[in-house]
Amino acid sequence: MKELKYINKFFVKYKWQLLFGLLITVIATLFKLLVPMKIGDSVNIIRAGIEGEVTDMDYIKSEMLFNILLIVGATLLSAFLTFLMRQTIIVVSRYIEYDLKNEVYQHYQELSLSFYKKNRTGDLMNRISEDVSSIRNYAGPALMYGTSTVTLFIVVITYMFIKAPILTLYTIVPLPILSFAIYKLSIAIHHKSTIVQQYLSKLTTATQESFSGIRIIKAYGIESRHYDSFKDLAEKSKDKNIDLAKVQAFFFPLMLLLIGLSNILVVYIGGRQYIQGSIDLGTVVEFLIYVNMLSWPVASVGWITSMVQRAEASQKRINEFLNVTPEIKNPNSQAMEIKGDIHFDNVSFVYPDTGIKALQNIQLHIKSGETIAIMGNTGSGKSTLLDLIGRLYDTTHGTLFIDNVDIKQINLNSIRNAIGYVPQDSFLFSDTINHNIRFGKIDATQEEIKEAAKQASVHDNIIGLNKGYDTILGERGITLSGGQKQRVSIARAFIKDPTILLLDDSLSAVDTETEETILNNLKKVSSNKTTLIVSHRVSTAKNADRIIVLENGKIIQEGSHKQLIETEGYYKDLYAKQLLEKEN
Repeated sequence: MKELKYINKFFVKYKWQLLFGLLITVIATLFKLLVPMKIGDSVNIIRAGIEGEVTDMDYIKSEMLFNILLIVGATLLSAFLTFLMRQTIIVVSRYIEYDLKNEVYQHYQELSLSFYKKNRTGDLMNRISEDVSSIRNYAGPALMYGTSTVTLFIVVITYMFIKAPILTLYTIVPLPILSFAIYKLSIAIHHKSTIVQQYLSKLTTATQESFSGIRIIKAYGIESRHYDSFKDLAEKSKDKNIDLAKVQAFFFPLMLLLIGLSNILVVYIGGRQYIQGSIDLGTVVEFLIYVNMLSWPVASVGWITSMVQRAEASQKRINEFLNVTPEIKNPNSQAMEIKGDIHFDNVSFVYPDTGIKALQNIQLHIKSGETIAIMGNTGSGKSTLLDLIGRLYDTTHGTLFIDNVDIKQINLNSIRNAIGYVPQDSFLFSDTINHNIRFGKIDATQEEIKEAAKQASVHDNIIGLNKGYDTILGERGITLSGGQKQRVSIARAFIKDPTILLLDDSLSAVDTETEETILNNLKKVSSNKTTLIVSHRVSTAKNADRIIVLENGKIIQEGSHKQLIETEGYYKDLYAKQLLEKEN
């Protein structure tokens, strides 16, 4: 149960609702006990009438009527209280599920990019859905039925001891055997539940990746291979679930056997005591009803134990992620106005997950409002430079200053709110184009959205769609072409009106004519903004205030377009090559 200690704080949060629910559970259980008592009394009255001990039929009728009314009243009241109990405890379990999901999701958002490189999306989804649902079963049904079971056991067995101690001792003989069996089975269930949850994560991951990559699967014609792989994984998952079901299947037959044995003992021992005159017939009938009343609680012990074991396994998996400390932490809560002055002071960076050295001793000062183009071969560190400015990673060595303040000391929200970022791989949500652009500015008007789309040269494409701006995109924007996705992403950055604008090779999928239009609009949009443009095209970089050329994480060239085309090196060679391609 040590892993489940984590959710004790939620029990404290909803303590009054839970206490009320548990109190109702106890009261409802007590009312259930009236039924066997009054049935036992009724049997004694009938026996007395049959044997002639009581001859007043009016007395017999009145007592029977009174007992019947009590039985009906107690049953109805117990049913109503049981309804209230479920409405209270089960609803609280839904609140706990809601709170835990929000907490897990919030923690997911705080974790660094390196975490997402190590963990798969399907596994993350399974932990926040299936695992949290297992916790809800523990916080709701398991708690409710557990309380009802304990109350029933304590009250019933106590009353039985008072009524007929010797008969009670014989009746509860099977219970220690049951307890030992539950203990041994619980260990096996805990182990197998953990394995089942792990395979469920693998299945979720495989399904999610297959659906996300369906275009590649179809393009390569490997549907059958993927199906065989999924079938094999599903087969293993089925086997693990069957193993768990086999262990769980021992509970009910074992409990029914032990309850049946208790019934036999009650009939045999109780019958002998009745013949001997030690107890009356009503007590024997009462004990039979009590034993059968205990059959569900005894049976539910296994069910509750199974739920608790599953919850323990699930919470352990959730805790594995909740215990991960974000590498990027918000140093303070004080907001800061970002003006856009950026200074790399001898900055180096090594990716923690791969050990690749992306940047080496970068010394670069970008003034507020300046436009910088960054060029270089694939893997030269261009995108990494932008990631450090957005503090998606922290520098390994050296210091990155924003407005002369160490970026690690600046409020994280202030930095990211000041940045408009268009990544190399444009990501669009499965929502309308309107909402995808408005993502950059939640309260943007329709006119602002259209203006941003025009600046990104995508307005004409959007209005050409059947539903225009209300067109719902497929997953990751699959409805649009690569160039259209890039331009919608650019519109999202433009509408934010950021202080720092980061464009990571975001014009690679557009034609030269559209590129020229966007760049002309960019001049207007980026005035008084610090702008960094990563590109492989000289046509994109030539109008920048300065051009930085990276190679193996080092700055090998720096200057204006005019200066660099007159200097031997990477930029001049690229310019000549692209100029020749354009002429041809």
